[in-house]
Amino acid sequence: MLAAAIFDLDGLLIDSEPLWRRAEIELFSAVGVALSDADCAETTGLRIDEVVAWRHRRSPWTGLPPAALAERIVDRVCELIAAEGAGKPGAAAAVARCAGAGLRLAVASSSPERLIHVALFRLGLASAFGHVVSAEHERYGKPHPAVLLSTAARLGVPPEGCLVLEDSLNGVIAAKAARMRCIAVPEVDDPRFALADVRLSSLLALDAATLAAVGA
Repeated sequence: MLAAAIFDLDGLLIDSEPLWRRAEIELFSAVGVALSDADCAETTGLRIDEVVAWRHRRSPWTGLPPAALAERIVDRVCELIAAEGAGKPGAAAAVARCAGAGLRLAVASSSPERLIHVALFRLGLASAFGHVVSAEHERYGKPHPAVLLSTAARLGVPPEGCLVLEDSLNGVIAAKAARMRCIAVPEVDDPRFALADVRLSSLLALDAATLAAVGA
């Protein structure tokens, strides 16, 4: 039986992926790297420091160090979320349904911890989760399972007792590598999401039958 639900943040609870793309396009342009929305979509689910380092290897720039650029991008996304961030359809109800099923709740995200708290405050969910865990504190981000394993340890639940809710392929890979059940809520039609235990069109479709199907 499952004992905990671990939610991703960006693209699952909050519609922040367009805001990340805006910030990345704007700030990479400032160092001479032109990106499109499609370019940004390639790195969905990765930590921003890993994204910046990868882009720097492919298109090196001078002046602003990669670490400083990553910080500026995070600052900009925090500003955008605080001003414009909107919850994904069914997000609050999904959190409430998991809590009502007796599951312990946590957020495990590739985003920096300060951004996670800005987003949860914007959504009115700041008090909904017992633990907020950022992959910034891990050696590797998703698709490595480290952040999910750390979250399970904080929850006091073995990995096999955790359900992960994710929108990105990198997140689904991390969940299965951690030996956790996974519900995928992807925005793109990609057959690789078959790796998840259940695939939903949106969090609006998360009901008691779905939770029962994954063992909650």
